[in-house]
Amino acid sequence: MSAGEIAGLVAAGALALLVLLLAVPILKLGRTLDETTLGIRKAHEGAGPILDNAVTTVRAVNSNLERVDGITANAASMSSNAAALTSVVAATLGGPLVKAAAFSYGVRQAVKGRREGRREVERSGSRGRRRRGGKH
Repeated sequence: MSAGEIAGLVAAGALALLVLLLAVPILKLGRTLDETTLGIRKAHEGAGPILDNAVTTVRAVNSNLERVDGITANAASMSSNAAALTSVVAATLGGPLVKAAAFSYGVRQAVKGRREGRREVERSGSRGRRRRGGKH
C-alpha cells in the first residue's frame, strides 16, 4: 500500500465518521419537525371550535350593542323632549309668575310702608300731644 492509498483510506474513514456524527442531529431535527407538525395540526383542529365560539360571542355582543344603541337614542329623544317641555313651561308660566311675584312683592312693600307710616304718625302724634299738654 502506498502512502496515497493510506491517505485515501484515512480520508474515507474521516468522512464516514463525519457523516455518522452529523446524522444524529439531523435525525433529532427530523423528530422535532414531526412533533412541531403534529402540534400545529392539533392547534389547527382546535382553532375551529374556538373561532366558532368567538363568532357566536361577537354576534351576541353586536345584538346587545344594537339594543343599547336603541336605548341611547330613546334616552336622547326623551332628554330633548324634556328640554323642549321645560322651555314651553318657562315661556308660558315664567312671565306671568314673575309678574305675579313682583306684584305681590310690591303689595307687601306698600302694606309694610303704610303700617310703618301709621306707626310714625301715631308716635309723632302722641309725642306732640304731650308737648302741647305739658308745661310748655
